[in-house]
Amino acid sequence: MLHLIVSWFLSAVALWLVAQIVPGIKVRDFGAALVATIVIAIVNATIGPVLKFLTFPLTFLTLGLFLLVVNAFLLKLASLVTPGFAVYGFWSAVAGSLVLTILTAILRHIVFLPGREWTHSLWNTL
Repeated sequence: MLHLIVSWFLSAVALWLVAQIVPGIKVRDFGAALVATIVIAIVNATIGPVLKFLTFPLTFLTLGLFLLVVNAFLLKLASLVTPGFAVYGFWSAVAGSLVLTILTAILRHIVFLPGREWTHSLWNTL
């Protein structure tokens, strides 16, 4: 359970950083980032698989690059139903989804070092 809470927090930090880096993505405050992270997860878990299945032929033809468009659409969709979180424009959504994926992976890699129990990773190395 603690692992889930820490992952949620790290995703919210990544989303907040994306809003600072990518023009066209706005997060009102960290509380809005926490809520937006939950909404993004729900949208990715429910609509994401269906959309990815339907767009598989195009994804296959573009060697996977169309997934950038699909992920951008999912991020924009999540922003439409989340107060305090906004994505303005297609290219902002594409850049935002790409940077969000990279930042989340980096943060999780730092906190949950591979090959070790996560509670003994970052805090015990300092």
